[in-house]
Amino acid sequence: MRLDTANADDEVEINLTALIDVVFTLIIFFVVTTSFNNRSALKISLPSSSANQTEAARKPLTVLIDRSGNYYVGDHALARKDLASLKDALRQQAGNDTGRTLVIQADAKASHQSVVTAMDAAGQLGFTRLSIATAPEARDE
Repeated sequence: MRLDTANADDEVEINLTALIDVVFTLIIFFVVTTSFNNRSALKISLPSSSANQTEAARKPLTVLIDRSGNYYVGDHALARKDLASLKDALRQQAGNDTGRTLVIQADAKASHQSVVTAMDAAGQLGFTRLSIATAPEARDE
């Protein structure tokens, strides 16, 4: 009695479903773990400080000041450098939430007057929590 187990009609087939699942999982992993820097075009160097950093519970409102004195509130650049336009931009971004922390990130070469103008705008709007961002101090060891 002879059993014929080899059929000439059987085709070799490669199942790609598992491979596609692995590739999609890797793509999702890389997209989720990639950090996107939305301020890559704006280069500022922060002044240094030896104080420790603290984190706020809510996301703070940021005011960036570049070395030429231009203001950036949140992700928006201001067209003018005056107090009124800065106050309007802060009011639009914060609304009535003046208990929120306002972080001023000024370039180390920015004029002192532009930082004082930002602090004055925050005070006139009623912000009570003001923080000035600094870079960690370089330690010589």
